[in-house]
Amino acid sequence: MNYMVMLTVSAFTLQSCFVAKDYQRPQLEETQNLFRTDALPTDSLSMSDLSWKELFNDPYLVQYIEQGLQNNIDIRVAIQQVLAAEAYVKQGKAGFLPTLNASADASRSYFSDNGPQGAQLSGSGKDHIDQFQIGGNLSWEADIWGKIRSNKRALEADYLRTVAAHQAVKSRLVSNIAATYYQLLALDAQLEITKKSVMVRDSSVSTIQALKDAGNVTQVAVDQNIAQYNSARALQVDLETAIFHTENTLSILLGQQPQKYARSVLDEQQLQSDLKLGVPTTLLRNRPDVIAAEYNLVRAFELNNVARSSFYPSLRISASGGFQSLELDQLLNTNSLFANILGGLTQPILNQRKIRTQKEVAEAQQEQALLEFKRALLIAGSEVSNALYAYNAESKKFEFRALEVEALRNAESNSSELLKNGYANYLDLLTARQSALNAELNVINSKLQQLLTVVDLYEALGGGWK
Repeated sequence: MNYMVMLTVSAFTLQSCFVAKDYQRPQLEETQNLFRTDALPTDSLSMSDLSWKELFNDPYLVQYIEQGLQNNIDIRVAIQQVLAAEAYVKQGKAGFLPTLNASADASRSYFSDNGPQGAQLSGSGKDHIDQFQIGGNLSWEADIWGKIRSNKRALEADYLRTVAAHQAVKSRLVSNIAATYYQLLALDAQLEITKKSVMVRDSSVSTIQALKDAGNVTQVAVDQNIAQYNSARALQVDLETAIFHTENTLSILLGQQPQKYARSVLDEQQLQSDLKLGVPTTLLRNRPDVIAAEYNLVRAFELNNVARSSFYPSLRISASGGFQSLELDQLLNTNSLFANILGGLTQPILNQRKIRTQKEVAEAQQEQALLEFKRALLIAGSEVSNALYAYNAESKKFEFRALEVEALRNAESNSSELLKNGYANYLDLLTARQSALNAELNVINSKLQQLLTVVDLYEALGGGWK
């Protein structure tokens, strides 16, 4: 017993030479101006703090996001990864506990008659020996250098990394469902305009035919109008096909079989116009992929601690005991009891460079994790910057597109009246009509891009998983 006390005291005296370090977030100077804008608030409020239910107010969209979060295959896979990591965390917490094994053995041994044991047995009239044993073994390693603690922290960091990865999947899913839904609304709006254009051009063919019969235009004008009419009909087919494909894309996101989805209209969509970015450091607590990258760095840091601790001696105490007897009916007798206690320090000296290799690999992996963390932050900042710039650009473009549509529709109306009265060329009308249709389709696309840039900014800031 005194020997065990001496070993324990010696080990804890040596502990002053090495203690597992605590993780501290690195200072990343290159990520201070991530958003590339001076329009930052003085506080840390960010639109990413909003729940997706607060940002999106379309009842159909809210319903589809809820369904996607329940049924999407990627979400369900991520949940299983979280459960697996949680199991490892439970194992890491048990690292401080001793291991206990129980065993029960029975053996019968036969010896050579010419051997010493066989000759001795022959004299007693036996040709074998029976042995029965019931026992247990208890083993415990003292966490002198913080090796077990660091391993536990590494497993916890890996668990939190999988949780953040799951949150990233949710954030991306919410963004994808919203973007796909808005694309459907935009396609619906473009299809409605195209159908109206088809009707107008159908009527125009009859008008041009009447003008040709009156000698005001030639057959070329009739043919050109027929061609334009069929061009609009082909565009209608393209839009209907795009709607069909987009609905199928939405069904995959929702984890459902392909079907037609009810929805509202594009003009009713109003997202929050007061975009709040927050300060760049909010990415560290809001953006799941950045959070996951940092937990990966924490994991690598703690595994480096584990590798460093392998250079130092380990203290292990083990005990075994139980019942042992040559006769089965005497096995549980008090005279059959036995016990062993063993304790010792083990210091690695020569092990084919395995420990040093482990340490060098751990250091390289920690540096790699740090670089990946920096890259995740830089990518996040770039995505926020791009989304914000795109939103401002699309807002300006939408105003110009609206003015363009107004001017071209006036030009189309005026050209039609002038043609009927013989003051304009039919080519002027065809050009004005085609330009007006393209402008109306473009203004819808511009409205769609406005919505998509808000969704992109929301995801880039780390919104959607709360």
